[in-house]
Amino acid sequence: MNALIKSATIVDSKSEFHNETVDILIEKGRISKISKRISNPDNYKEIKLDNLHVSQGWFDSSVSFGEPGYEERETIENGLKTAAESGFTAVALNANSNPVIDSFADITLVKAKAQNKATSLYPIGALTKDSNSTDLAELFDMKNAGAVAFYDYQKPISNPNLIKIALQYASNFDGLVLSFPQESKISGLGVVNENINSTRLGLKGNPGLAEELQVARDLFLLEYTEGKLHIPTISTAKSAELIRDAKAKKLNVTCSVAIHNLVLTDNNLEGFDTRYKVLPPLRTQNDCDALIEGLKDGTIDMVTTDHNPIDIEAKKVEFDHAKYGTIGLESAFGALQTVFTTKKAVGLLTQGKARFGVPESSINIGEVANLSLFNPDDKYQFNKENITSKSKNSAFLGMELKGKVYGVIANNKVVIK
Repeated sequence: MNALIKSATIVDSKSEFHNETVDILIEKGRISKISKRISNPDNYKEIKLDNLHVSQGWFDSSVSFGEPGYEERETIENGLKTAAESGFTAVALNANSNPVIDSFADITLVKAKAQNKATSLYPIGALTKDSNSTDLAELFDMKNAGAVAFYDYQKPISNPNLIKIALQYASNFDGLVLSFPQESKISGLGVVNENINSTRLGLKGNPGLAEELQVARDLFLLEYTEGKLHIPTISTAKSAELIRDAKAKKLNVTCSVAIHNLVLTDNNLEGFDTRYKVLPPLRTQNDCDALIEGLKDGTIDMVTTDHNPIDIEAKKVEFDHAKYGTIGLESAFGALQTVFTTKKAVGLLTQGKARFGVPESSINIGEVANLSLFNPDDKYQFNKENITSKSKNSAFLGMELKGKVYGVIANNKVVIK
């Protein structure tokens, strides 16, 4: 694949051309030349876009595509197309399917379905068989098949001994264990954040305490086992504080936060719209501020879209019965830029690769072309036309976003929407 990108501003602190507007020549999938003006004698495909900025390819550590089993929600093929058009060159796929991805064969299957696409797919295997929290799944086999981590998607593991054994066992092969931060006995039947709004709306509350107890428990287990833990999608100020203390003790822990937990609060629940029914639930502005602070000081390692397509049959029902989840790939960059500068937003979207074993490449001559292309200044209202996913359950519909993504150049392919 050969291409010439014309007058693009590079946003990459690891590049010697950081903040410069240059032409970039890509030959056979590698960056062969970067300079102020490059001519095009070989008639390569020219990419000329309005206010074009390029950065290292973005990575999302938590997406669900439904396939196998829930193809009505999303397929791997369309999911990866959505990811590419949203600027992501790599995604980690949750075992959120039917059957659950919990064996060597399952990992091989989803990897085979993701071949020859611009966006690379990194499967996360289930931590326990069928994600039912009883017995550990075949972790080492899945690792050999290409699993980058182990996680029962949004299913808390109530048995502390199971997490203890998982952390000990996985440390033999440098495996990464994920534990969903929720103590189910305390969250009970809660569907939204327990606070003044839940009482006012008459919806059952899921208190921040349920998350914080589980985070505290897992950090104690991590300290005891000296394993490697990632806590996905934290949502409260106290959780960030607990992880900050754990990092000060030099524990091998990372964590992520979902973008909707940074920009939306439980005030959005006013109209009982199930698009705002997510797990962990939308919290308060105070929590959003603390999480943004945590990203700025490095306590929280990465952001995720926690992209979870849900078909209309499971969303257009009473709030209590609706499934949890929002799609987030298409709105990720635009939503992040409502709370961060372009440089910081891009930085957050490229973090986390090393933790999940995803190769990194900077924008320098000789490097593999793995690029996200975007216009950071375009303001628009997010609506259904902006959605490529099969399911349209986005919590960001109708919101003013800032920054439009053009697409990606990766894996020897150009995807521009």
